[in-house]
Amino acid sequence: MPPSPFTAGEKLYCVSYAPFRGDQSPLGPDVPIDPRQIDEDLAQLKQITDCVRTYSTDHGLDQIPEIARRHGMKVLQGLWVSNSPELTRKQIATTVALARQFPDVIAAVIVGNEVLLRGEMSAPDLARTIREVKAQVSMPVTYADVWELWLRHREVAAAVDFVSVHILPYWEDFPIPPHDAARHVDAIRKQVAAAFPDKDILVGEFGWPSAGRMREGALPSPTDQARVMHDVMALAKRESYRINLIEAYDQPWKRQFEGTVGGHWGLYDAYRRQPRFAWGGAVSDHPFWRAQAAGGVALAAVIFAAAFFAVRRRPDAQTGRGLWLRVGVIAAVSGTMIGWAVENVPLESLTVGDWLRSLAWAAVASGLPVVGAAAMASGAATPRFAQVLGRAGERPRDRLVFVLGILVIGLAALAVQAALGMVFDPRYRDFPFVPLTGAVISLVVLATCVGTWKLHRNAPAAETAVAATLGAAAVYIACNESSANWQALWFVAGLLAFALTLLRAPDAPG
Repeated sequence: MPPSPFTAGEKLYCVSYAPFRGDQSPLGPDVPIDPRQIDEDLAQLKQITDCVRTYSTDHGLDQIPEIARRHGMKVLQGLWVSNSPELTRKQIATTVALARQFPDVIAAVIVGNEVLLRGEMSAPDLARTIREVKAQVSMPVTYADVWELWLRHREVAAAVDFVSVHILPYWEDFPIPPHDAARHVDAIRKQVAAAFPDKDILVGEFGWPSAGRMREGALPSPTDQARVMHDVMALAKRESYRINLIEAYDQPWKRQFEGTVGGHWGLYDAYRRQPRFAWGGAVSDHPFWRAQAAGGVALAAVIFAAAFFAVRRRPDAQTGRGLWLRVGVIAAVSGTMIGWAVENVPLESLTVGDWLRSLAWAAVASGLPVVGAAAMASGAATPRFAQVLGRAGERPRDRLVFVLGILVIGLAALAVQAALGMVFDPRYRDFPFVPLTGAVISLVVLATCVGTWKLHRNAPAAETAVAATLGAAAVYIACNESSANWQALWFVAGLLAFALTLLRAPDAPG
């Protein structure tokens, strides 16, 4: 990374903080978080900041001001406003009591977070709520929302003491790539400041995710997160404005609403509480690449071994440089992909269904290359879906060919599910381009080896239906995601390659 934007001993202005760990979530019953857990977190955060921003008073978050006082920290106290009047009144009462009890700790009260964006309250009602709270506390009061909502509802700005604006380049309607994020934040802040010249402006949320799906040119990754943070904080320091970073720790519970990317905005990871990066230090997108490379080499060795024993099993099979070159292509591509695919399994899995789907992708990404190489070496081809799923007497007698067929059907199910998901509900879904590549490469090479690459107008009906679905989805995804999204284009290329392997001649051997 570039040199740290901070001088020795300098800290971040403020960081958004939620104490939830592991399976803990604010979505369930109002069970208070253990105060010792909050104390541990604030002791760690004290090393990088003297301020935390909260969003609510439920689930034991009302304990934060008292614990923050012990650590010499300030709090931007959040008050959660929603479409439930009863819950909002409870939040107001608790927040006012905290503000009166800890006036030396609570630096400001934030009445509502993105309630206008969620459409849960009108602007006039929100302004009245803000004035109600202002009349009962001594510190400044504000509201927090994305920058467009401030410009659209200017009556809210008249009610606050300062403007707290969220600028999240990744989530913009037209996502901002990492190299433009700092310029974007600066431009939006200046636009908001020009709209409200009599108000101080706080960038109430700015951050970048470390994992998840790409949106146009906006790529979540550890290196992009670190780079964007460095660029924005350096610019903020030069221009002398305040930024609250989102967020202190990854919050796995957010993945229920926002997919993988929702749970990976933290400066620290959710489980080990380890920093994502060191300011000015080295960062890697694949810190365990040595183990991943070793796994790839192992898979490549298994692929070659499977082909070798297949040749030994079929003395009449054709061998030569061409065969082993094709096996080498499968081994190289699949071996490169498998470590990355396995790395993504825990990142992209939250529920039982997520885990089963991710593990199924990893299984076909590792199993198909091995079985495909063995089938190629023995002179076999991919069987039709109807053969594999038909009556016992119609199924392939060769066990290797039958297993190959099962794996291809499994890949088809996974690919169709992923493709249709990207068509009908794409916002929070990940592109499984890595395991798709590792699995499809063996089918592409197998098709070229045994002469089944030629398209045929009488291709089997089931395969034709799957291929048509994948092809149509691929066209839509490419248009919808734009040419800036290389993850989407890679995924589309994998779908099209798989579709072509399915449209083979109906008299394929096997």
